Amino acid sequence: MQTTNKTTIWVWTIASFFAFFVFGFSDNLKGATIPAFLRDLNFSYSVGGSVLLGIYIGFLIATLLTGILADLAGKKTVLIIAAVCLALGILGFSSFSTFWPLALSMLVLGLGLGAIELGANNMIVDLHSAQKAKYLNLMSVLHGLGSMTAPLYAGSLLANEFSWRQVYQGALALVAVMLVYTLLAKYPREIVQKSESISFSKLIKTAFSGYTIWYYFLIAIYVSTELGIGSWIVEFLQTQKGLDVSLSTQMLSLYFGLMMVGRFIGSFFVDRIGYLRIMLMVSLAAFVSIAVGVFGPPELFFLLPVSGLFLSIIFPTITAAVSDQHVANQGAILGLLFTFAGLGGMLGPWLVGVASDLLGLQIGFSATLLFCALMIGMLLILLAGQKRAAV
Repeated sequence: MQTTNKTTIWVWTIASFFAFFVFGFSDNLKGATIPAFLRDLNFSYSVGGSVLLGIYIGFLIATLLTGILADLAGKKTVLIIAAVCLALGILGFSSFSTFWPLALSMLVLGLGLGAIELGANNMIVDLHSAQKAKYLNLMSVLHGLGSMTAPLYAGSLLANEFSWRQVYQGALALVAVMLVYTLLAKYPREIVQKSESISFSKLIKTAFSGYTIWYYFLIAIYVSTELGIGSWIVEFLQTQKGLDVSLSTQMLSLYFGLMMVGRFIGSFFVDRIGYLRIMLMVSLAAFVSIAVGVFGPPELFFLLPVSGLFLSIIFPTITAAVSDQHVANQGAILGLLFTFAGLGGMLGPWLVGVASDLLGLQIGFSATLLFCALMIGMLLILLAGQKRAAV
C-alpha cells in the first residue's frame, strides 16, 4: 500500500469487509431456498444443481479476468462491477422460470461474487501486508456473518408464506448500499498510478512454480466441500433426517455461524501454528464431523453444521500462503487461485446433485466427505514438500 493515510486504509477495509458480508449473504440464499425453488418449478436435483452450476461458472470467469483488471484498472473498479453484476443477477433469477434464463442469471450473479472475492482479498493483502492472514480471516468473519444471516432471513420469510423470489429480491437493498458506498469513497490515486504492469511470461512461469499448483487444487477441493455442504444441507436434513423448514434452515445458519466464529478465533493464532499444520488439523476434524453427521444416528445431525467450525480458516489461510509466495503481479496470481476456487464451487454442488439423483441423497451428499478426504491428501503432499525444502 503506497499511502500512509490511516483513514483511507480503514475506509477501504470497511468497504472490503462489507462487500464480503454481501458476498456471504447473496451466495447463501440458495441453500435455504433450494427446496422451495425445486418444488415451485418442478425441477429435479440434477436440474437444480445445473442451475446452481451457473453461479460457479460466472465466479470462475470473474476471478480469471478480474485479477488482471485489478492490477490494471484498480480494485475500486472491480468492486463497482461486482455490485452491478449482483444486482442484475438477483433481478434476473427472481424473475425467470425456465432453465436457461435462470442459469444465465446465476452466471451473472456469480460474476459479481467472483469479483468481490478477488477485489476484496487483493485489497486486504494490499492494505494490511504485515498482518494479512489475520485480516483475511477477520474479513472472512463478515462472509460468515452474511452466510449465517441469509438462512435466518430466508427461513423466516419462507415460513411466513413469502416466495423464494421475494427472498432474493430483498437482498437488493444490501447490494445498493455496497454500490453507493464504493462509488462515493475516494480511492487513493497513488495506488492506481503504481499498479504493476502485467508480465505474462513471468506470470506463467511463477504461477505454476514449485508446489503452488497444489494450493490451486487444495482451494478447489476445499470450496467443493464447503459449498457442497452449504448448498444441500437443508434438503439433506429435511429429506434424510426429518427436520422441518425452520430447524433445517437454522442448521444452515449455524453452519455459517460456526464458520464465522472459527475464522474470528483462528485469526489470532493461525500465524503462530503455521499455515499447513493448522489446515491439516482442522481438515481431519471436519472429516470426522461430516462422517458422523451423515452416517451416524439421526440425533447427531448437528455435527454437520459443526463441520463449519473446522473448515472455517482454510480458505483465507490458503490465500495468505499463496500471497506470501508471490509478490509480483499479485492480483493476477490471486485471480488464478480464485479461478480454481470457482472451479471447485462449480463442481461441488453440481456433483452432489447429480450423485443424489443417481444414488440417493444420502450417498450423494456424502460426496462432501470424499472432497474432505482429498483435501487432507493435498495438505499431506504440501507438508512433505515443506519438510524437504527445509532440509
